[in-house]
Amino acid sequence: MEELFWVSVAVLVQTYVAFPLVTIVRGRLFGRDVLVGDITPSISVVIAAHDEATSIGPKLHSVLDADYPVDLVEVIVASDGSADGTPEAAAIDPRVRVLVLPRVGKAAALNAAITASRQDVLVFTDANSRFAPDALRKIVRPLADPEVGGVAGDQRYEPPAAAASGLPGSGTVDGERRYWDFDRILKEAESAGGNVIGATGALYAVRRELVGTVPEGVTDDFTTSTGVIEQGHRLVFAGDATVFEPVAASTDAEFRRKVRVMTRGLAAVAYRRRLLDPREQGFYAYQLINHKVLRRLMGIPLLTALAASAACSRRRPIYRVALAGQLAVYVPGALALAHPSGRIGRSRLGGLAGYFCMVNGAGLVAAWNIVSGRRIVHWEPERTDGDVTIDLTDRALGAEGGSETATGTGTAADADTEVPR
Repeated sequence: MEELFWVSVAVLVQTYVAFPLVTIVRGRLFGRDVLVGDITPSISVVIAAHDEATSIGPKLHSVLDADYPVDLVEVIVASDGSADGTPEAAAIDPRVRVLVLPRVGKAAALNAAITASRQDVLVFTDANSRFAPDALRKIVRPLADPEVGGVAGDQRYEPPAAAASGLPGSGTVDGERRYWDFDRILKEAESAGGNVIGATGALYAVRRELVGTVPEGVTDDFTTSTGVIEQGHRLVFAGDATVFEPVAASTDAEFRRKVRVMTRGLAAVAYRRRLLDPREQGFYAYQLINHKVLRRLMGIPLLTALAASAACSRRRPIYRVALAGQLAVYVPGALALAHPSGRIGRSRLGGLAGYFCMVNGAGLVAAWNIVSGRRIVHWEPERTDGDVTIDLTDRALGAEGGSETATGTGTAADADTEVPR
């Protein structure tokens, strides 16, 4: 048990401490320049949408009103079996084309939109995000460098109305926001060192010739963006290309969201397993293993360290101290998740502890999904009574313009369903 404890601690230190430090130092000491320029290539903004009639308007206006030549932008919206009037709500501008599909899943919807697009650069984005006015100009600037094949934008969170009004979940919302603040620092270091790990679905751009078919059951943003690296080009981070997104106000919905994202993310890493080979990818393979694999599986060494320190607590004082330290995180974290509106749940430290527990718990469920051969194909957005979207992760968004009927391939299934392979 003592050996198990120290092995677990070593894995935790490597993943949570050594990896970020090495990445940041490497990025600052051995950074690679990126040639940026005020270029304006033709752009296809690609969006997949399922029942997004209430959220399409603000999103589309943020795209169509962006500071970019209007004659160089088209928007392709693939409506994935929407039954709430999404195609009609999206038809607000001639620059937007709507593909009306049966319920085929996000991957098939994206593939239909990619096929229908006509411009030189594809910009992918989610339904619930809102572009900054200069987001399109900033996301394409690094493409002036011929070595750069893809650009990841900077996702920032807006305070949701629920959190601002004191409803449950604001403590973990703060934890989520702080996580992304730290993740942004890592992305900048990763990008400076060669390649950012992957793009977020809120905003990223890829040269048309480097965009492949989106496979089913994986995180499409990671798979599509890392295809750039697999083809020998750089994937860089544009910290000034900003997109804003609300944080889920319900911890239950947020947990389910993270399970889905992590399950699909681990499946995506398996799909891009060639990138895990350090002989081909060098330091990027080390980054990918730590960022997308080990970090998702930290629940295993965390639980092992807890059990081992408890078993060894009568042997030496160091194990009693370790056990007390772990309980000092897990107890308030559990209370924050169980009672998010309580004093601990609404405190900053309680929220951080709750977010830490939730993320690692979701990672364990996701790992079990992978081991048991389950994959998540598609699901329904979760909403509150006021029609405020709560589940915000892989939701897709609609667009506007004339409505077209298109066909797509994919397995229709009930939303929020885990499908055995």
